[in-house]
Amino acid sequence: MGLRSSVEARFCERDPSARYNRIMADTTQAILTVAMPTLAVLVGILVNNSRLSDLRSYMDMCFVQVDRRFDALIQIMDARFAEQKAELLRVEQVMDARLRHLEENR
Repeated sequence: MGLRSSVEARFCERDPSARYNRIMADTTQAILTVAMPTLAVLVGILVNNSRLSDLRSYMDMCFVQVDRRFDALIQIMDARFAEQKAELLRVEQVMDARLRHLEENR
């Protein structure tokens, strides 16, 4: 197998069943090298998605409030226009009555 390092030799002397498997260590190291950054990115994506969902629900809530305020404003404007229309209709009727009175007295 070749020369072993002094640490490896001492470890194997204490426990002969625990042999250092170089191929398995390289494979494990490669898997961890790929898996850890991937896991970190995945966690970041999930956290970001959660925060975006929170932001969207907050914005939806704000837009609902704005819609309610606009609906109330539209109702107020409709009521004012109805009042103005009624007032103009009354003025028109008064002017028609006066004009009719003037035409009859001629």
